[in-house]
Amino acid sequence: MEKLTFALDGPVALVTMDDGKANVLSHGMIDALHRALDRAENEARVLVLAGRTGLFCAGFDLGPMTKGPESARDLVKAGTELTMRLLLQPQPVVAACTGHALAAGALLLLSVDTRIGSEGKFKIGLNEVSVGLRLPIFAAELARSRLSSRHLVGATVESRLYDPKTACDVGFLDSTVVVEDCIAAAVREAHKLSKLNLRALADTKKTLRGAMIEHVRRTLEADLADLNISEMQAKG
Repeated sequence: MEKLTFALDGPVALVTMDDGKANVLSHGMIDALHRALDRAENEARVLVLAGRTGLFCAGFDLGPMTKGPESARDLVKAGTELTMRLLLQPQPVVAACTGHALAAGALLLLSVDTRIGSEGKFKIGLNEVSVGLRLPIFAAELARSRLSSRHLVGATVESRLYDPKTACDVGFLDSTVVVEDCIAAAVREAHKLSKLNLRALADTKKTLRGAMIEHVRRTLEADLADLNISEMQAKG
């Protein structure tokens, strides 16, 4: 089925991920997201990124991640570039976290501007350490930039997962609504943000995030070369 759909609501582009399974970040999904970001830049003033009801994104595609070191590194590199692009998207980006958001799914939440989550028995967080994977530098920097300092060690080193309400305190989300209203609430917020001056917004994003992005890109190749995925492959 279609991995991603694109719809316009006035100045708001609604991009919905749905691969019919775990909503993973595969190469196909990442490529589709880049195309959607291109289109949103040309056709909208604000972007809403949503999952389907009950699931935002369950992380990287385990197929390439467990196939071998080079395959895993290629996918992580592609995911890194996607998150860095989201950080600098020259328009407001709102996430409608419609359910579970794990690993790379949680990193998407850390890469956008506003995060509205669904209330419910959902898990949100970075579970990399629990499956034997060191957090790459880009993931650690995203966590450091967005998560509460009180929760930073628990959310990264200790690999804790959180329900949506707690995820607001931790820093993965900004607010929660009933699951049926999640996407609609994100679109309403996006309409409010559409009034912002986009040139000033884009310049401010560069000022705020540019140094971190430069650091991530400068260290990316060496960091990925040192990424130990053996334990994760064994569990996969």
